[in-house]
Amino acid sequence: MTPGTTADIAPIPLSLVETDPAAAAAAFGDAFGRTGFAVVSDHGIDAALIDRALAATKAFFALPEPVKRRYHIPGGGGQRGLTPFGIETAKGASASDLKEFWHMGRDLPPGDPLRATMPDNVWPSEVPDFHPAVAALFAALDTAGGRVLRAIALHLGLAADFFEGPTHDGNSILRLLHYPPVTGTPAAVRAGAHEDINVITLLLGADEAGLQLLDRTGVWRDIEAPAGTLVCNIGDMLDRLTGGALPSTTHRVVNPAPERARVARYSTPFFLHFRPDYLIEPLGGEGVEPITADAFLRQRLREIGLI
Repeated sequence: MTPGTTADIAPIPLSLVETDPAAAAAAFGDAFGRTGFAVVSDHGIDAALIDRALAATKAFFALPEPVKRRYHIPGGGGQRGLTPFGIETAKGASASDLKEFWHMGRDLPPGDPLRATMPDNVWPSEVPDFHPAVAALFAALDTAGGRVLRAIALHLGLAADFFEGPTHDGNSILRLLHYPPVTGTPAAVRAGAHEDINVITLLLGADEAGLQLLDRTGVWRDIEAPAGTLVCNIGDMLDRLTGGALPSTTHRVVNPAPERARVARYSTPFFLHFRPDYLIEPLGGEGVEPITADAFLRQRLREIGLI
């Protein structure tokens, strides 16, 4: 990382949410208000589980391309299974991102009305530990995200449990990202400048350099995430709900330094969503028109080329 260009984001222990809720609210409120991002330590997700899920992820992406392609679901909007390399494009960008990824979402019981908008998961039979490890990681990140939202609610002057109803059975997505080694002379970025669609994002694997945010002065700054931490950022849905009080910040993944160019990059963002039928309307009662979380999601998926 270039000296002087690292974002000023000190790690926040997530255990503060339970031990000192007011301090947690202040710390997250400050980080999000200044940068749209926070770095989270002491998050309670077992390192062994993270390692298992990463091993399963690497095993899947190492499969032959024709095998991986069996799990691509045409017309599915990339919501489940594989999205192959070169499909997703940042909003407004002309070149596709240099990545492939896998999506899993929430499992719902038979007959649940939300299954109309939240499809069933698919699982690769070629990697036996993929389903149990990845599903367990989804659950762990879902729990951690709920804890962050308690601090955010308090920061906003709301009841600590304000977000529990809106996110109950939320349309959250766990993305397993693979950026292959850089070859030749590709574009300068692996993932183009964008904002996230959802409520908040929790990211594992940001300790490999490349993730940057765009600060309020228009300067790109590296996000430094010590090993074992999560990076958390505000998404467009929460920005819309708070009338911009918690900003969704533009970010990107740039290509590595030459000495790391032949190294694949893996990261695991968890996109925490509202339930599809939740009506997003500004807490202050003014500004943008209300819209359901599902309608907002579909609007944005069209903009990035997934539907």
